[in-house]
Amino acid sequence: MLSIAGYDPSSGAGVTADIKTIAAHGCYGISCITALTVQSTRGVRRVVPVSAKIITATLDELAGDFAISAVKIGMLGSAEAATAVVGFLKRHRFKTVVLDPVLVSSSGTRLLAPEGVQVLKRELLKLADVITPNAAEAAALIGIRIDSSQDRERTAQKLHELGARNVVVTGGHLKIPSDFLSMDSGARTKVLTGRKVSTRSTHGTGCAFSTALACNLALGKGLARATAAAKKYVTDALKSARPIGKGIGPVV
Repeated sequence: MLSIAGYDPSSGAGVTADIKTIAAHGCYGISCITALTVQSTRGVRRVVPVSAKIITATLDELAGDFAISAVKIGMLGSAEAATAVVGFLKRHRFKTVVLDPVLVSSSGTRLLAPEGVQVLKRELLKLADVITPNAAEAAALIGIRIDSSQDRERTAQKLHELGARNVVVTGGHLKIPSDFLSMDSGARTKVLTGRKVSTRSTHGTGCAFSTALACNLALGKGLARATAAAKKYVTDALKSARPIGKGIGPVV
């Protein structure tokens, strides 16, 4: 399985967290780094994008060598990186593409410039089989605030109108955490409810969820079952997470 994401040196999110999640599912992970970051559990201090030429060369080299069962896309870092990934997906058609539209870090640092967001909305959404925004990311993509379950349904429909086939609006921040799954351009919907886990080790939950979802899809589960399995994986990870670092610790 291929992870396309940024590099978090604290291994709480990004490529290194994805590799840990992939390994936990018994899969083999390969990766392409889109941006370097200076960060720790205390927050993101700096973002340095990788050149589009290096991203393109890396992705094409990997696709020429491996049979890639699924692609997970996380932080892109720049419009140039987003465009390079779009070109890659158009040249190599994959059975499963999961897009986690990472826009801003939990500490408030912008992780994708406005120009990159436009590339994501205009082209990348259409190339993904499923997208996994949290409420804030979904709201940023469509320009409305999400306050209720009705808002999440309306949000998912707006994302479908932008070209997304299947949408999971994650809701781990809610008092009663629940994810809203909208399948087949809104023809089928499902709410997956969980229980709140009290922990300060929540860094990388979005990365873990989207990567676990991609793994379960690659292993042959249908979308609803794969989403439920990914939610359980993150919940179990939150329960067993150790308090590492001085800030918000990693979930896995």
